[in-house]
Amino acid sequence: GDNVYRYIRPEQYKNDPSHGRFDIPHAVVYLGYEFGKGWRMQSEIEFEHGGAGSAVEQEFEEAGEWESEVERGGEVELEQFWLEKTFMPQLNLRVGHIVVPVGLNNSHHEPLNFFTVYRPEGENTILPSTWHETGISLWGNAGDWRYEAQFLAGLDAFMFSRDNWIGKGHKSPFEFKVANKYAVAGRIDNTSIPGLRLGISGYFGQSLHNTLPHDMEGNNAQGQPKTYSKYKGEVAIGSFDFTYNDYNWIIRGNFDYGTLADADIISQLKRNLAANNAPYDKTHVGKAAMATGIEAGYDIFSFCDKLRADDQKFYVFGRYEYYDSYKPAKDMGDYPFSDRHRMAVGVNWMPIPQIVVKGEFSKRFLKSQYNDEPSISIGIAYQGFFN
Repeated sequence: GDNVYRYIRPEQYKNDPSHGRFDIPHAVVYLGYEFGKGWRMQSEIEFEHGGAGSAVEQEFEEAGEWESEVERGGEVELEQFWLEKTFMPQLNLRVGHIVVPVGLNNSHHEPLNFFTVYRPEGENTILPSTWHETGISLWGNAGDWRYEAQFLAGLDAFMFSRDNWIGKGHKSPFEFKVANKYAVAGRIDNTSIPGLRLGISGYFGQSLHNTLPHDMEGNNAQGQPKTYSKYKGEVAIGSFDFTYNDYNWIIRGNFDYGTLADADIISQLKRNLAANNAPYDKTHVGKAAMATGIEAGYDIFSFCDKLRADDQKFYVFGRYEYYDSYKPAKDMGDYPFSDRHRMAVGVNWMPIPQIVVKGEFSKRFLKSQYNDEPSISIGIAYQGFFN
């Protein structure tokens, strides 16, 4: 069920009718151009849920109130738009709107890089997905190593939430991205072991005062420091992930942990904005969040010489993940339904390498006072790159 009170009065909705959805979660168009002499550009335009403009949603934290939601660009997002200069394989400079490669999902977000019908739920809940910011990136390859270092516009603390932690912090309700605060991100991958890729990534930046109007720091008219000047809302994230692809197995895993300084102050300020209808999230935000998951699939078509020669694959997979989008700061209320385990089993049939038909049964396991949430999903995904 998806009743807005299912976490507030779970006993009343134990046998609530199920709900079905037909959707196109992501449709992406890549356009790039090689200028020559080491210069190239790349763009990525994503259409989410097959639409653009505004949407109406029911907010259960507001007692089921219906609200009209308008985001910058509606449901059409420019996820990449950058210019790059290659000096050598070990050194490349990229400037513009770029993907932030923190976590397994953001660094490998194309639909053939995960078994589930939807993107892996844990990372997709607590982190922006796909995470994209305007900034500068240095990256390169040296033997079995790949690195990337980025300088970026910071996140907006007022877009953080109880249900998604910093997941919507990269968005802006305005026609521009406010950037009074900045951040750095980095990633290192190693492929020394055949079939195995290991990666670590991280992010650090300030998030408070990165909003409009910029009126909560500095000095007031009397030259005295304003009340909230000392609070910065630093976001720190560390992530480890891996992918193994050999002997007809694909195994992927991730562990992400992040902290948010001054979460209690941010939560207080966000609630104070409710009276003036500011376009920000009004729920509390946790001082920390985490997500971990592992999935494994085996290609059973590998036993058939004819199917293997035809380059068809049929993976039977299982996935487990645990995530919590809200770990409360001291003296802040707790919301135990944010703490979830999820298990999924399913299949991926690839009639050709660029197309996959997916099916899965999954179940979320919540704390004992809530109802578990089973689901069945069927999807098709495909990707192709043209040079």
